[in-house]
Amino acid sequence: MYGDMDAVRALARTLREQGSDIRSEADALVGRAEAVPWTGLAAEAMRRLARDHAGCLRTSAARHEDAAEALERHAREVDHVQAVIAAVERRFLHLVHGAGGVVHAVASRVVPDAVDHWLEHVEPPPHGSVEWLDVHVPASA
Repeated sequence: MYGDMDAVRALARTLREQGSDIRSEADALVGRAEAVPWTGLAAEAMRRLARDHAGCLRTSAARHEDAAEALERHAREVDHVQAVIAAVERRFLHLVHGAGGVVHAVASRVVPDAVDHWLEHVEPPPHGSVEWLDVHVPASA
């Protein structure tokens, strides 16, 4: 899940550019085959073969585009998950710094609340870890 999403996006751009280049080559191939001043059955077979090869090139170009879209979608998803992880981590740190050790006085005695109990038993994951997605903050927090 982790990695350099700028590098992933750069790879997606490269794939798009390659797809465009391949598509241009397909067009040029057909154009050159059609421009040959040659007639007859062999000429038509050559042109048909050029069009078939151009079709295969266009399929390859489309697959480059599909791969680029998949990489961009992956980068967006990683960005989203990292944002969620950061939000959970910030919320946890806010609770630790804001509510840790705070207790409520009830009828002249001190009673720990749900957040205190939770903070006493929770083991925070490493910074930025996907394990933050499994941290459940108590509802009263």
